[in-house]
Amino acid sequence: MGTQPRSQERRNFLNIVLGSGAVVWLGSLVYPVLRYLVPPATAATDVNSVRVATVDELRPGEYRIFRFGRLPGILFRMEDGTLHALSARCTHLDCTVQFDEEKQQIWCACHGGVYDVNGRNIAGPPPRPLERYEVVLKGKDVFVRRGETA
Repeated sequence: MGTQPRSQERRNFLNIVLGSGAVVWLGSLVYPVLRYLVPPATAATDVNSVRVATVDELRPGEYRIFRFGRLPGILFRMEDGTLHALSARCTHLDCTVQFDEEKQQIWCACHGGVYDVNGRNIAGPPPRPLERYEVVLKGKDVFVRRGETA
């Protein structure tokens, strides 16, 4: 009779050890997948204004990629000579967008999001337009700063 309770204790101990091992193993599989699917939080940058170009460097119809600290942006000089700037971070999962000169569209290679040159989302998964930046001219220098939203 003394062997039965001892056998039950061993069985309970083994169940706890094996159950804990299974939980740790499952966690080691799920954790990397979740880290991949959930984008990391980006630290806010202290840069609020950046010199991008001079007016003479950008002809009508051209664009320029620039950086706000670590964050990418894109400056357009439209055919009529007006300047406008947008964030180059997709509003879906923060991938860096690119400008397709042939189609005159901004697109995100990560998931196929498409924006027009004014930053409005026109196709794909992006939930909102690109962030719009304010363009300030100081003499011939073109500065871009945070401020307005699209």
